[in-house]
Amino acid sequence: MEKKELSEQPINRQTVVQRLRSYRRSPLSLLLLILVSLSALLTLLTLLFLIAYILVKGVPYLTPSLFAWEYNSENVSLMPALINTVVMTGLALVIAGPLGIFAAIYLVEYAKRGNRLVKIVRVTAETLSGIPSIVYGLFGFLLFAVTLGWSYTILGGALTLAIMILPLIMRTTEEALKSVPDSYREGSFGLGAGRLRTVFRIVLPSAVPGILAGIILAVGRIVGETAALMYTAGTVAGIPDSVMNSGRTLAVHMYVLTNEGLYVNQSYATAVVLLVIVVCINALSGFIARKVASKSQ
Repeated sequence: MEKKELSEQPINRQTVVQRLRSYRRSPLSLLLLILVSLSALLTLLTLLFLIAYILVKGVPYLTPSLFAWEYNSENVSLMPALINTVVMTGLALVIAGPLGIFAAIYLVEYAKRGNRLVKIVRVTAETLSGIPSIVYGLFGFLLFAVTLGWSYTILGGALTLAIMILPLIMRTTEEALKSVPDSYREGSFGLGAGRLRTVFRIVLPSAVPGILAGIILAVGRIVGETAALMYTAGTVAGIPDSVMNSGRTLAVHMYVLTNEGLYVNQSYATAVVLLVIVVCINALSGFIARKVASKSQ
C-alpha cells in the first residue's frame, strides 16, 4: 500500500502542474474558476449564517409551554400549527404525488416523441411553475371559498397547494425518468417483459432518487408557504375537528406572530422547529433513496 501511495504522488503533482500551466495559458479559465469558487463559498457562508442566526435567536425560547396542546395568548403554542402542517403536507402530497408521477410516466414512456400534446403539457407545466404563490391563493379562494362555499378550510388549502406543486413533481419526475438509460428498457423488453412491468419494475426504481428530490422540493414549498394558505386555509390558531375547518400551519403561525410584534422571540423558536423538520425530511428521503437504489442494483 505504501508503494502504491508513493507511486501516485508524482502523478498527482504532475496533474496539478499541468492544470496551473493551462490556467496560465488561458487567464479566462482561471478567472472563471475563481468566480465559481467564490460563489460556492459565498453560498455556503450564507447558509451557515442563516442557520446560526435562527438557532441563536430561537433555541433559548424553546420552552415546554411552546409545545402545549392548546394555543392561548400566554403560551403561544406551536403544536396546533405543527399538526396542521403535517396534515396539510400529507393531503397535498397524496393528491399531487400520484397525479404528477403518473403524468410524467405517460409523457416519457407512453406518449409518442414529438407529440404536440406533450409539448403543450410541458410548456403549461413550466408556466405554472413560475406563477407567484399569491396568485394560487387568490385562485383557491375564489374557487373553494367563494364558488364552492367552503370558506377557509384545511382541504381548500391542501387542494391549492396540490395544484401549486403538481408541475414541480411532474417535471422532476419526467427528468428522472429520462435519465434512466434506454438499455434498461431494451433489456427488459428483450426478456419478454411488457411495458407496464418494465416501467414499474425497472424504470421507476432507477428513477426513485430523482423523484424523491422533486418531492423534497415540493415538501419544502408546502412547509414554507404562507400567501396561498392565508387566503384558503385561514389563520385560526387551533387543531381543527375536520379538514373542512380552518387552521394555520407553522409558516403562517410564524408570520402572524412576527406581524403582531408581541411574540417575536416565539416566532424565532418556531423557525427553529421548522428548520429541524425540513432537515429531518431531507435526511429521511435521502436514506430511502439510497435503500431503494441499492435494492434496484
